[in-house]
Amino acid sequence: MAGFTYEYSLGGGSKPALGIFKSKDTETLTKGDILNLESGEVDLAATNDAAFVGVVVGASNLSLSAEAQGVITAVDSTTEIIAILDPLAVYSVEDDNARNAGATLDISGATGAQTVAATSNADFTVVTTKRAASDRTFIKFTSGEHYLDI
Repeated sequence: MAGFTYEYSLGGGSKPALGIFKSKDTETLTKGDILNLESGEVDLAATNDAAFVGVVVGASNLSLSAEAQGVITAVDSTTEIIAILDPLAVYSVEDDNARNAGATLDISGATGAQTVAATSNADFTVVTTKRAASDRTFIKFTSGEHYLDI
């Protein structure tokens, strides 16, 4: 499974808060991608972006074939993207490295293949220590990286 998966919120609650945003660019997005907010619209996140939103859940106007594959062909300022927007969300991601709780990581990869990488920008913070390479890495946005952080 590629991309990021919502696990839970440090703020509690059983379901993540969702929001709907217009796509900033004409681009392909995939369920599990991390988004960034720019000028009120979202696009695929990259390391050192200034206003991360959360993970793509889907689009409000998906065709059945696209929805089945989890792929969204977004059109600039037209396609509505549904995303998790909880700044306290904890996500898991495939990562072949052991990680210590509190370590920082960066986002890396293209749509459908996003993961974490060695840190230079500290996009994410590891939530729990990961000892085995086969385990998923649990991360949250580093304080000040999410668009709702104050």
